[in-house]
Amino acid sequence: MINIFVINGSASEQSSNQQLIRTIELLAKDKFKLTICTSLKTLPHFDPDLTINETPQSILDLRKNIESADGLIICTPEYIFSIPSGLKNAIEWCISTTIFSEKPTALITASSQGEAAHEQLQLIMKTAMARFTPETTLLIQGIKGKFDLQGQLIDPTLQGSLNMLISAFTKLLK
Repeated sequence: MINIFVINGSASEQSSNQQLIRTIELLAKDKFKLTICTSLKTLPHFDPDLTINETPQSILDLRKNIESADGLIICTPEYIFSIPSGLKNAIEWCISTTIFSEKPTALITASSQGEAAHEQLQLIMKTAMARFTPETTLLIQGIKGKFDLQGQLIDPTLQGSLNMLISAFTKLLK
């Protein structure tokens, strides 16, 4: 089974992004196994003096999870026309390494609008040399209206988009 590490950029446990990740997990259950990062909120603030030597264990664990995964999914909301600070912090801790280089990656921005964050996320991950294509990126606007109160996806168009992303990502992983 293909191992995918997932980073949820949202700080909320019950976020639309978390619902989206659970939906992807169900849709792709025959293709890959998702390991979801749960430490984003507890990571220390980025400190360039500690990025190479005396790196905190939580950062070493994050890097190991990314490095050992066959692929990476980043699913994030947009906060104030940008990616959330916790996600940016996690990425900054990894930039001095090569763990993103050529890592097959899917980039999803799911928010009310999300255009600015989606553009920034793609630029950041391109700079980090992650491997993604237009087909493995997805901007989902109006995300809160895509799920019912029980967290079930109710938008058939989005389900089709997710299936296409999963298919493109699976091809990228080969």
